[in-house]
Amino acid sequence: MPTPALKRVLIANRGEIAVRVIRACQALGLETVAAVSQADRDSLPARMATRAVCIGPAPARDSYLRPELLVAAARGTGCDAVHPGYGFLSERAGFASLCARAGITFIGPSPEAIETMGDKLAAVELAAAAGVPRVPGSGRVGGLADAQVFVLRHGLPVLIKASAGGGGRGMRIVQREADLARALEAAAAEAQAAFGDPSLYLERFIERARHVEIQVLGDSHGNVVHLGERDCSTQRRHQKLIEEAPSPAVGPGLRDELAAAAIRLAQRVRYQGAGTVEFIVDDDTGRWYFLEMNTRIQVEHPVTEMITGRDIVVEQLRIAAGAPLSFAQGDVKPSGHAIECRINAEDPARNFQPSPGTLHAWTPPRMTGVRVDTHCHAGYVVPPFYDSLLAKVIVHAATRPLAIDAMRAALEAFVIGGVPTTVPFHRDVLCHDDFRSGRVTTRWVEEKFLASASSGQPHPLAPSEVGARP
Repeated sequence: MPTPALKRVLIANRGEIAVRVIRACQALGLETVAAVSQADRDSLPARMATRAVCIGPAPARDSYLRPELLVAAARGTGCDAVHPGYGFLSERAGFASLCARAGITFIGPSPEAIETMGDKLAAVELAAAAGVPRVPGSGRVGGLADAQVFVLRHGLPVLIKASAGGGGRGMRIVQREADLARALEAAAAEAQAAFGDPSLYLERFIERARHVEIQVLGDSHGNVVHLGERDCSTQRRHQKLIEEAPSPAVGPGLRDELAAAAIRLAQRVRYQGAGTVEFIVDDDTGRWYFLEMNTRIQVEHPVTEMITGRDIVVEQLRIAAGAPLSFAQGDVKPSGHAIECRINAEDPARNFQPSPGTLHAWTPPRMTGVRVDTHCHAGYVVPPFYDSLLAKVIVHAATRPLAIDAMRAALEAFVIGGVPTTVPFHRDVLCHDDFRSGRVTTRWVEEKFLASASSGQPHPLAPSEVGARP
């Protein structure tokens, strides 16, 4: 469906999400301008876009994190919209406001919604006001004395979180009160460095938690729908590694509760665009709590697209152009099961150390029901400046066991040469009884799967196997 209100879109991002957005724009007949750093001048997004413009040196702080350069690039190339992708400036209210002042459509929610949901403590308070339960937690912690009062009331362990946080930064788990002061100091310093805001708050730490999120879409006409849930419990150090939809731990009743809560929250902030409301589900009690809302497209959005048949990025573009949602809630009929593995240029046998270098071989799997989102190709030089994501492998099958088997086959067929990758890690996780039976929690990778390396048991990620044929 055409989007007459938009004609040319600046892609303010890089890598696979830039490719993904360009393809969505092409499907709608929109011109694209790839904003690239000097390191990405010959990248696949630069070659795919209608044109490319260099916005600065390779380091992100000098290019992709410079809102004034991106807005200048958009104005200088005649763009009427900017798509921020994920990461970088995608959840910066100031960037959305700068676009608005320049008369450029920001493809995402309003600056007010970004600001409200970007302050994690403000978001949980808003969720509570909307009748969405939060993990028992504090307000902003003024210092050690405030934290000690919370610990006295709620006990240990507790989780220290940055109010402006995300991606696990500014986050610390405290198991002993003797460690509280040092953890607060470290979390505040990390939060200040990452977000320019050292504010912290505390929550009771749920030791056996599932990470379940609901995809929502809202338009400027008051419509809000959800596209079901995703399970992102397979993670390491708060970084998601494998995602799937639907969740193996969520039944119809819980699914309805989470979806209704996500819709209420999105309506509360008059949400427009694609967003994700994230929840923690206590695996021991079955109780669930609001975690945060991400006001952007998620890395893992393809699993939802695979089971619903809805193109979320195309919908983002249509919403930004002022069109109503192209479907109603009753039209969403999820089917089958989808799994996504994030393939990173990292060495699992060396504590997931980043491994930039040249891809001497690159042959993605080509199978029915398999999708590969990537910006890579043979000869591509993986730069050391950015996130190490090379590709996302997504499979769709009739059932979860069939999807697991399909993913294993896809990873076996994926030929990558030149740098170590996380493919061996994914293959071994998919074979593990806990994963196959759906018993993974957010601490499982570190506390059980990787813990075998120091337990005397044979480790699935022996160095000799990594990178041989990932």
